[in-house]
Amino acid sequence: MTDHVPNEARVIPLRPHGARPRVTRPPAAPHQGPTAPVAKEPLWRDLVGDVLRRERLAQERTLKDVADAARISMPYLSEVERGRKEASSEVLAAAAHALGLGLGDLLHRAQGELTRLTSHHAAGGRRGTSPSSHDGLCLAA
Repeated sequence: MTDHVPNEARVIPLRPHGARPRVTRPPAAPHQGPTAPVAKEPLWRDLVGDVLRRERLAQERTLKDVADAARISMPYLSEVERGRKEASSEVLAAAAHALGLGLGDLLHRAQGELTRLTSHHAAGGRRGTSPSSHDGLCLAA
């Protein structure tokens, strides 16, 4: 037989054995005292979904009933209500109409909820005019 040397993998360490990896950190900012946690802005899709679900439940209607009336799938409507899907204006209008609302009614209710939530967060900060109090609604598509 021949002298056959098995193929063995060699491990070549990239750093010396036992050395810890170097962790780079950004320079520390000057201490400015304790900072309050930043409140997350509510997502539009969550607000709209909440309005749709509340209205559907107030009318004591099922997901299937509203989805059929809106001509959208029941799983998709469920995802929209839970804020998991960013629905198009067509889908939102169809769901709103199925609930007897106009698209403007749906958006107005969602905007009211947004104002309520953001003014609640702003109330803990400054008094007077807050950047989150809005007189109008602006949507960009």
